[in-house]
This record gives sequence, C-alpha cells and structure tokens, in this order.
Amino acid sequence: MRNIFPRWTNTIPVKIIVALSFIGGAVTAGITYYATPKYTRVGYQPTQPVEYNHEFHAGQLGLDCRYCHSGVDTSSHANVPGANTCMSCHKNVKANSPLLEPIRNSYYGEDTNKDGQLSEDEDLNGDGLLSAGPSVPWVRIHKTPDYVYFNHAIHVNRGISCVECHGRIDQMEVVHHAEPLSMSFCLECHRNPEKSLRPMEEVTNLAWHAPHQEGESHDLAQIHAGLQIKENWGVNPPLSCTGCHR
Repeated sequence: MRNIFPRWTNTIPVKIIVALSFIGGAVTAGITYYATPKYTRVGYQPTQPVEYNHEFHAGQLGLDCRYCHSGVDTSSHANVPGANTCMSCHKNVKANSPLLEPIRNSYYGEDTNKDGQLSEDEDLNGDGLLSAGPSVPWVRIHKTPDYVYFNHAIHVNRGISCVECHGRIDQMEVVHHAEPLSMSFCLECHRNPEKSLRPMEEVTNLAWHAPHQEGESHDLAQIHAGLQIKENWGVNPPLSCTGCHR
C-alpha cells in the first residue's frame, strides 16, 4: 500500500519548530528592546563628572530650576549649566573642594593661578586674554529622539511643570530618568492637558498641588483647576502626527 503523504511532509515538524523559534526570538528581542528600561530609559541614572545633589540645591536650598537651566522658558531646548553658573556661587562656597575640580578647570582654563591674570608663561597668544577650559562633560539624562519635535518654552509657558516629565527632581540626590517620555506618555497629556496644567507662578514649584475643598481629592481639584486654565489660555495640544513629527 502506497504512503498517503509524500516524503517531504516528514520535514514539516522540523520546519514548524524552526519557525516558532524564530518567531519566539523576534518577540523576545522586541520586548527586551521596546518594553524594558533600556528603551524607555526609566531608571537611567548615569554617573556625572561632578556629584551635584539636586535634593540639596533644589530641595533644601530652594534654587529655582531656571537658575541653572536658564533657557527652559525661552528656548525650544533645555540647556545644561556652564561652569560660570556653578562658580557664581562656588567662588565663595566650598571654593577649594576637590569635588569641584572639573568645574574650576572649565571656568579658569589657562589661568592656573586662578587670580584672573595670566602670567607670561600662560599667555601663549600674547594677547593677555584668558581662555576658558573645556566644557564640563555633563551626561545628558533626558533626551527625545531626533525625529521628535519638543519645545520646552511652549510647555513651560502654558503651565506644564518640570515635575510632569522629570519627576520630583527636588527629592533626588542623584537625578534619574523618572518617566518613559514615550509617544503614549505624551499623547495622554495632549488628550487630557487639564491633568497637568497649573498656574504659571507654580511651574517650578514641584511640590505644588491644586487647592482642594474638604472631601475633594487632589486629582479632582487638579482637573477643576486645569480645566479653568485650559479654557482661559485656549490650550489645545495637537493630536495629529505633525504635532511632534515635523
């Protein structure tokens, strides 16, 4: 009696196993890349060249975020502070701390005496002008992909606080990446901006909560306050692709 199935069908189980292996590997690789902190960057906490304690400076001392990140409300990009910003305080406070050596090297540059005057040996150009040292190599923590357009000034000047994207920086001794900053994260805020809007004078007050009446939850109070701000300012965030992908 002839075989009902041709001989090549004997290889089908092997082909199925190989195909399932490839599919399983692709799914595992996709989840590993797109659904873990390596992709979302949540928890990313790099070592900085200078141990700057945000909890102390922004929390205990109450420094406004804009003192160091001075361009967040005027520029599309957030700036990292230069050595001159740090030295505006640390010329007098812990001026000789070894922890601040990278800051001093960047600030004073060729002026090894740190007295504002160049010696003849230091004046290599013969013009008597001081040259700053290399920039402090801060490691950027928060960064959107190159194909995403994000304007800091637009958000800050419409009542979106730093805390919405960066978390409670004033409670972080070492800053880490607190939110995924994914497309779904951004769209959730664009669809319901009232959950994040606050008065302009409270944008850098990371501990602020909308005033609530007795028996009213913080979330409900925030929505009521946010809806009023949304109406008064005509806040209407884009929901189409062209809003962020230009």
